[in-house]
Amino acid sequence: MNFSNYFNNWLYGVGGYYANYKDIGKEGDFFTSVSTSHFFGGAIANHLIKRIHAGDLPRDTFVLEIGAHHGYLLADIIQFIYTIDPTLLETLTFGIVERFSHLQEAQLNYFKESFSDVVQLQHFKDVSEIQKKSGFIVANEIFDAFSCEIIHKNQMLTIEDNQAIWIDNIDPFVQKIADKYQIISGEVGLGYENFAHSLFNAFEKSEFVTFDYGDIAPRNDISMRIYSKHKTYPFFDEEADLAALYANSDITYDVHFGHLIDAFKECGYTHDKYLTQLAALTDFGIT
Repeated sequence: MNFSNYFNNWLYGVGGYYANYKDIGKEGDFFTSVSTSHFFGGAIANHLIKRIHAGDLPRDTFVLEIGAHHGYLLADIIQFIYTIDPTLLETLTFGIVERFSHLQEAQLNYFKESFSDVVQLQHFKDVSEIQKKSGFIVANEIFDAFSCEIIHKNQMLTIEDNQAIWIDNIDPFVQKIADKYQIISGEVGLGYENFAHSLFNAFEKSEFVTFDYGDIAPRNDISMRIYSKHKTYPFFDEEADLAALYANSDITYDVHFGHLIDAFKECGYTHDKYLTQLAALTDFGIT
């Protein structure tokens, strides 16, 4: 099995890690910025409000989260909008892209508990279903869950019976991306171009903000790792029992932002800024 299919099945297949609801935070396998502070969403809300007040986005913008898990981030954004400029809740609308029905239900229940009937939440199973005029889209740590292939010195990784096997035949499409970005060893992300194209076509005008782990250029090392009960296993660690960890833990890797930015620019987006999370949140006004 090629690694991209193995990775995708691990996370999204029948019985996959994200196919079933998982706790994030102390009781889960890892923390995110959303699980540690409401002010992460607050800073994003402040940025959105500043963009609207400056006339860069209209007051009836559709605010969309992709990869929302429980819905905490979007709910934090809405709470801070209410705190800073409650009049915007009369015009803004809100939605989440979530492929799994049981997670949609969990998100709807959380929004019902948080906002009663004041905020209506619209769900989509895929970005391609959306047709809106103006959008502000936020995604926290989604691209490190996009499928990828792993290459190393003219070889590509495959998986057989939970064993890593290197083969000499690299897929031509993967090789093309590797050559373009001079990736000799490491992950080659897949699906960026299709995702960016779908998002660009979903709105007449939109702004996309995303946070993730990674670098602007490839480091030419393999970053693939597994998180289980707040312990990190490099994918090739002898302690990593792949059979036991498969679908029961999170698997992730560092994002190549140079590739990601190019995918968005090629379909029509204008690149604004590439910042560390701390610099971005400071710029957004977390202080």
